[in-house]
Formats: sequence, structure tokens, C-alpha cells
Amino acid sequence: MINTAKASTLTKQSLTRSEEKVKKHVKLIERTYINNNDSDYTKKIKELDKNFNYSSNSNYYWSDPELSTLYGTSLYEEASPSQRIALNHIYWAGQYIQTAATEASTVFYNQLTARVFSQFNGYETLCKELELETEQERHHIHAFQKMSYKTKIALQGKARLGNPLYKQFKLQFSPINWINSQLLGLQSCTLGSIAKIMLPSRAQSNLFLKELENQNKSIPIQTSALIGLMAGSKPMLRFLTLNWGSSPFLACQYYLIRFMANMLLKDYEYRYSLYFRQLEKKGEFIPAPTAVSRYHLLDESFHTTISQQIAKELYKDFPKPTAYEKFVANLVIYLAQRNTLSGLSGGILCVFRDDAQLMLLFYRLLQSPVFEMSSVEALYWIEKCLCHEHEGFHVNLKYHQRLLSDFRHHFQDFDFFWPVNREMRLMAKGGSIDKAIQSNINSFQQFSKSVSC
Repeated sequence: MINTAKASTLTKQSLTRSEEKVKKHVKLIERTYINNNDSDYTKKIKELDKNFNYSSNSNYYWSDPELSTLYGTSLYEEASPSQRIALNHIYWAGQYIQTAATEASTVFYNQLTARVFSQFNGYETLCKELELETEQERHHIHAFQKMSYKTKIALQGKARLGNPLYKQFKLQFSPINWINSQLLGLQSCTLGSIAKIMLPSRAQSNLFLKELENQNKSIPIQTSALIGLMAGSKPMLRFLTLNWGSSPFLACQYYLIRFMANMLLKDYEYRYSLYFRQLEKKGEFIPAPTAVSRYHLLDESFHTTISQQIAKELYKDFPKPTAYEKFVANLVIYLAQRNTLSGLSGGILCVFRDDAQLMLLFYRLLQSPVFEMSSVEALYWIEKCLCHEHEGFHVNLKYHQRLLSDFRHHFQDFDFFWPVNREMRLMAKGGSIDKAIQSNINSFQQFSKSVSC
């Protein structure tokens, strides 16, 4: 016989615990908004951006030497002191050009998901926080683009920032996987129809996308942003965007991807922050890019907290996900692993994919005023740096293993995750120096042919 009184008591206790948990993450979001609004890190970044002059920072390392392009390779070992400093600066510029593109996409997705959350009561502070973040991101983007561009112009020259081979090589080595070949063969309109059919009850959340449609504006697609690389193609990114803008559960899961991007950034940005503090403690000159990295890490700490709370807690406030919503959430993490975390760069630390897409960048760098190599010499050194084991691979593997451990820790409580995602199996499989070298050997053979044509 069922004890109804006991069952009622258990139900009330469960509801009380649930309400307490909701209050906890809502209060954390509110506190984060207050602290973020009161901080002045963005103001400091704006000031550094305004006054940046490369020549005033050109003779100093901007981080530990470890954060340098081609660090640990035989070329780095033979490089002169001035070339090593240049490689240290080029690493910063390259990473923050990527960060600027990623934050440009964040501006859009913050607005998109905020409109989803605004359809429900109790999330006004969250929407204000996302609006504040969006404004901060715009200032971050300007600083990163300006400082990176000035650095690359000073070191490589304007002519080396563009190359007629780029489009040809980019098409030849675009990421392709089993999902791309099976699902992405569909037209964008077909993928959009799938989202609308599978999420009919969520239509009221799609107001932001409807406004774009009414204004005859297409969904902004940032293929160079990290989220674009994760998606793997424009049709897939449009498909995911429609889902993130049409379902409160999937809007929350977008922030899991944003959290992953936050963690990827922190993987190396924390090193800049430590370097800043070391220089500050010694009373030594602090290069402007080092300071920007330090203040950006502090700014992003608020953003990371918000990403984590939305992805891990807020989704529980909404109706339980359907099988379709669970599938899309898992698909995103699978793609992120497959396209951006399943390899190991031998030329750039904290890049966890093979070097196929980077070979042209290295080729241009070696022919720039930094090294002034001929085509033959540049190809020789690319092969020597990327197709043979060296210290840089081992250092990058340490960064990879630390990030893998962090992801597994954060993902262990997602009961709707496929095991391949919860355990980050594709990323784990990509943590192999032998596999990375073999992949680079195959890619270099094709790259050298394309350059020789």
C-alpha cells in the first residue's frame, strides 16, 4: 500500500531542493552581472587599444617564449634572438585574430539567445548581462584586430597578409567528416525545414530570427570564427543557429559550446596573465598586448561563469528536452571534437587539429621579412618542423591533456550526452604525436605540390 502522506512529503522536499537550486544559479548570474558591470577591465583594454604603437613594444617578449609560433621546432632552435621575439609576437597576433572572429560571432549569438530567454519570466538580469557582454565584446574585437594587424604589418608586411594560393588551398583542405558527407549534402533550406518541423512548439522563441527574415537579412555566418570551424560548414552552422534560436533547451546548449571556447582561450591566456603578474611584481615594463591579455582574461572570467551556469544549470528550468533536442545538443559537441579538437598542431601551441590548414600561413611567414626564405627553403623547413617529432609537439600535448581533463570533469554530469561526448573520446584519440606527424606528412605532400604548380 502506498503511503500518500510520505509520498507528498518527498515531493515537497524535492520541489524545495529544486527551488533552492534554481535560486542558487539565478543569484550567481545576478551577482556576476553586478560584478561585471562594476569592473573596469574593458575600459583598460580600450585605453591600451587607443595608445598602441608596435615599435614601443617590439623589443620585448609578450609572454614566456613557449607561446611562440613554431616553438620547440628545429627552426626555432636556430632562430636569432630577434626572430624569436618576432615569433612570440606573431603567435599573439594569430591567436587574437582568431579570438576577434569568434567574439564577433558571440555578439550575434548573445542577441539571438537573449531573445529566447526573454520570452520567459525571471531572466531579465541574464538578458542584461548578455547585453553587457555584447558591448564588451565589441571593444575586445576592435583592440584585437587593430593590434594584431599592426603587429603583422610591421613584421610580415602587407603583401604577405594575402596570397592567391590561399583560396585554392583552403578549398582543397576544408574539413570533411562523416556528418558533413551524410547530412550536410542537404541544402540550407532543407536543414532549416527540419528545425522548424522538429521544434513546432518552440516557434514563439524565434522572434529574433523572424525579424532578420522580415528585414531580408540572412543569418550572419562567421566561418573563420571558432564556432564556424566547429560546425564544419555554412549549412550546418545555419542549421544549428535555427535550433539555438528556437528552443530554450538548445539556446542553453549553445553556451556549452561558448564555454568550450572560453576554456580553449583560457588554456593559453592564463599564461599571459601569469607573465603580466611576474613583470608587475618585478616592476618591469609590461607590453601592451600582455596587458590586454591579462584584462581580457579577467573580463572573460565573468563570461565564462555565465556560460557555465546557463549550460549546466539553467537548462533544467525549462521543459525536458525531446529526443530531437538531445540529438542536436550531442551533434554539436561531436562536431566540435571532430573539427577542432581531434588533432595536435606541431607549429602552434593550444591548437588541437593537424597543421594542414596552417601550412600556408607558415609558408608565408618563412618568406616574409622575418626569415626571407626562398620557396624551396620554406618548404624544406615546413617539412622539417611539422613532419618530425620535436619538443613543441610534447609541450602542446601537455596543454591538450590538461584541457581534455577539464572538459571531462565538466561534462560528466550531462546524462543526455552520448558516451563519445561525455568522455571526449575523439579529442582523446587526437592526442597522439605519431598520428599528428603522419597526418602532417600526408598534408605536406599535397601542399608542396600545390605550391609548385
